[in-house]
Amino acid sequence: MAHSLDGRTIVVTRPRAQASQLAAWIGEQGGEALVFPLLEISAAADPAPLQAAIDRLDTYSLAIFISPNAVDHSLPAVLARRQWPPALRPAAIGPGTVTALAAYGIGEVLLPSDRFDSEALLALAGLQAAVVRQRRVLILRGDGGRELLADTLRERGAQVDAVACYRRRAPADAAPLQALWHAGRLDAIIISSSEGLRHLVGLLDEHCLACLRNTPVFVPHQRIAESARAFGLQQVIQSGPADAGIMAAVVAHDWRRE
Repeated sequence: MAHSLDGRTIVVTRPRAQASQLAAWIGEQGGEALVFPLLEISAAADPAPLQAAIDRLDTYSLAIFISPNAVDHSLPAVLARRQWPPALRPAAIGPGTVTALAAYGIGEVLLPSDRFDSEALLALAGLQAAVVRQRRVLILRGDGGRELLADTLRERGAQVDAVACYRRRAPADAAPLQALWHAGRLDAIIISSSEGLRHLVGLLDEHCLACLRNTPVFVPHQRIAESARAFGLQQVIQSGPADAGIMAAVVAHDWRRE
């Protein structure tokens, strides 16, 4: 029985801890998945800010987890010292983060319902000025990244502590991808981060950059799609959010054109 991805090699560039579901699904569809994280995740160099936030956890009204990595690099430290405060409302940008929180027994998470980004989270009733004014908000995130969430909540009157609990780094090189392109065996890439896309462009030689511009690239967000087109990529397919949206877009793609 033929599968939709028979003979196709698809690169999954999510951080390794979040890549397994997509990679397994590609294999089930007859394809070959190459997991090549464009963001390497590790613990924050300085654990002191997270420990200080744990010390004053009862003073926060809202704790926003930016990603599953934020959950995995903060909650073990929290729960090793204390229980999660019943009055502290958790919030997340995407459903993957909600799943990660559930694994630690944290539920009733504030989550956008249609689009999963900072703008959608900020649009929720629970983050408006009337609710957050003079409240303390903890944002658990990686180093760097967008400041929109913290800046907007401060403008709305919240007292915000943004704590970097993990680091993001580019891989040293893109040799596995370049080898596939030089052999004519790379059929598509899944990219879930604008930052990761920038890393990829910076790692490729001229031949592989030209290949990238003509390779189907599946992205789950408009902002990433805009970044991809700005780099000159010609086959940018914007999917629905999360793994389910990416899977649906990959299945719907007309592979006969490739």
